[in-house]
Amino acid sequence: MASTDSSKIEFAKQKHVNFIIEQESNRSYEYWLSEHLRMNGLYWGITALVTMQSLNDTTLKQNSVIDFVMSCWDARAGAFGAFPQHDAHLLSTLSALQILKIYSDELVSLSQEQKSQLVVFIKSQQLPNGSFQGDSFGEVDTRFIYTGVSALALLGELTPEICSLAAGFVMKCFNFDGGFGLVPGSESHAAQAFVCVGALAIMDKLDVLGAANDVKLASWLSERQVLPSGGFNGRPEKLPDVCYSWWVLSTLSILEKKHWVDLDKLARFILSCQDLEKGGISDRPNNQTDIYHTCFGICGLSLIDYAKYGFDEIDPVYCMPTRITRNFKKWKLTSK
Repeated sequence: MASTDSSKIEFAKQKHVNFIIEQESNRSYEYWLSEHLRMNGLYWGITALVTMQSLNDTTLKQNSVIDFVMSCWDARAGAFGAFPQHDAHLLSTLSALQILKIYSDELVSLSQEQKSQLVVFIKSQQLPNGSFQGDSFGEVDTRFIYTGVSALALLGELTPEICSLAAGFVMKCFNFDGGFGLVPGSESHAAQAFVCVGALAIMDKLDVLGAANDVKLASWLSERQVLPSGGFNGRPEKLPDVCYSWWVLSTLSILEKKHWVDLDKLARFILSCQDLEKGGISDRPNNQTDIYHTCFGICGLSLIDYAKYGFDEIDPVYCMPTRITRNFKKWKLTSK
């Protein structure tokens, strides 16, 4: 995309819709190398479309989507893999549940036995210290706490015992600089801030942050805005990246502090990363577009001003439209 004055760039909605629905037909070498991300990629595409209020205006048929999701069911584990015959994992399981929830609040595609198996699988990934592993191979990451508690919330199976242990581990990952890491002692990262704060919000445990840490965290997040571009980075001294429009702004939204950053400059940065010819959004202006950055750029714009772009309002905790999440979410803001 040729450089231009980003203040005059319009949101190329139909270009982005076309870009998303054409991804499945683009069976490149990279397509087959990314099987492990296929369920996540489907969630990113559907989330972008539903946020733009365009899910029903495409050739992406509900039955075909649900058939693919259900073809990724791992009967041995009782959860979802990223692709047919892949092992179950918490990341692909949450994406599968989010997709099914977007199409049906009652998760009608799942039998009661499958729902019960899912609960057993998810709960079995929580370790005695409160952390979650992604699967039976044992990798621990705060991403998996968010994934686990969010999936259980969607299933209506989140318990106080799980929340108490998980919240304790999350706070062990809070760092002196005000950010969160993937495990205790790890470097602060904006995406980890989202999964930690998002998990606390789902569990109604935001109060464990405390007022001082709440401000410290919001300050660290606000410092991620890289001027003059207006975009956010994930760590100090890094380049801005469109995906952090979601990871940073959603976290500030949960904390009720998104006004701490320059939203107009952030919107201009996201719009400057569009490919106005072929559609899609890239990490930075003039780079290659992809479905991941397209999704989180659109979700970032929804957080900034959903009405301006004709979007659905996005829920900063669940990354799904609020008209869907209001039917099942239990969290409330307890930290100011």
